Amino acid sequence: MTCIYCKGTMKRGYAPFHIDRNGYHLTLEAVPAWICSQCGEVYFEEAEVERIQAAIARLDENVSQLAKAA
Repeated sequence: MTCIYCKGTMKRGYAPFHIDRNGYHLTLEAVPAWICSQCGEVYFEEAEVERIQAAIARLDENVSQLAKAA
């Protein structure tokens, strides 16, 4: 696999994912990913993106319920 930015070689590894959203901060320290050995660009595969999106959706729902309870 080749990096679309620098054309470097992509290697499997683990990368962090961070997001600030709707009053909370989500940090995942080691998500499976493709990482460019030249520039460090990170690509997550579809399965990981779907899992991250599902986790965010659940957190959004829980945060919404907490806000209603306050």
